[in-house]
Amino acid sequence: MSVNLTENAANQIKKQLTQRGKGAGLLLGVKKSGCSGYAYQIDFADEITENDSVFEHHGVKIVVNNENLELLDGIQLDYRKEGINEAFCFDNPNVTATCGCGESFAV
Repeated sequence: MSVNLTENAANQIKKQLTQRGKGAGLLLGVKKSGCSGYAYQIDFADEITENDSVFEHHGVKIVVNNENLELLDGIQLDYRKEGINEAFCFDNPNVTATCGCGESFAV
């Protein structure tokens, strides 16, 4: 199982954790949502439990609850700036379809 992080994403996460003043890393998960089935969730991980898997890249920990691991295996999280827009982007090899608005995906 693997979860990958680009250097751009790692730098943005470090910046946000520093501004926040605490946190063990980034919590990455999925929830049932949208017309395709699932949507990504990102938050701060303040603690790591025995039900979590931890992946570390570029000095940043990505925490994934084991229940979500199968849907996220092989994902690469990036942070991109395009014009005035900037956001985290998900490249998930498990995705078989996305909805028209881009907010949800199916596996």
